[in-house]
Amino acid sequence: MAYFILKTFVLGPLLRVLFRPWVRGLENIPATGAAILASNHLSFSDSIFLPLMSRRPVVFLAKSEYFTGKGVKGALTRWFFKATGQLPIDRSGGKASEASLNTGLGVLGQGQVLGIYPEGTRSPDGRLYRGRTGIARMVLEAKVPVIPVAMIDTEKVQPIGQKMPRIRRIGIIVGEPLDFSRFDGMEGDRIVLRAVTDEIMYELKQLSGQEYVDAYASSVKEKRARLAR
Repeated sequence: MAYFILKTFVLGPLLRVLFRPWVRGLENIPATGAAILASNHLSFSDSIFLPLMSRRPVVFLAKSEYFTGKGVKGALTRWFFKATGQLPIDRSGGKASEASLNTGLGVLGQGQVLGIYPEGTRSPDGRLYRGRTGIARMVLEAKVPVIPVAMIDTEKVQPIGQKMPRIRRIGIIVGEPLDFSRFDGMEGDRIVLRAVTDEIMYELKQLSGQEYVDAYASSVKEKRARLAR
């Protein structure tokens, strides 16, 4: 109910007026049934604008830090993420990654639309980075279509580190569904997982027009942090 009220009567109308989002290919999101929206990740606001423009609710797996903040700001952030249907996940790797996979499969098992950022974190510089293979495992185990989504100019609205967004127009391009049924039963094959992930990232590159970097965004961020010390 809170999701519906925020989207329809509160945040939705306000954001549409301020940012005038344009969207192409919205008809590619299936009207019913489970599906994965695989998006590039340029800004914190991606998780706001994509569900806003989708006709169906989109459940994102958000990092657990958004649900554990303290004080008034922490409480408001926690309320917002819960109200918009986002689920906390631990992104520290190992068993946490397995738990995230199972959480995502649970969402898909309920016939919902799951939003995933294959890069695993926001791009540090607007380029598109190598995808994590967790999305491929989820796709092959759940046997659901993947719809590639390109967020356009959201990094200009809210660059990393900037708290207040800038008012400017953003765009969303929804690509045609990708079918990986030819790999059924091969979710344990690392080569297949990498091939599926790379195909998804290639589609995102084509839709977004971003320069592709064959490295993990998290590794690039860690390297920059070390150099900045």
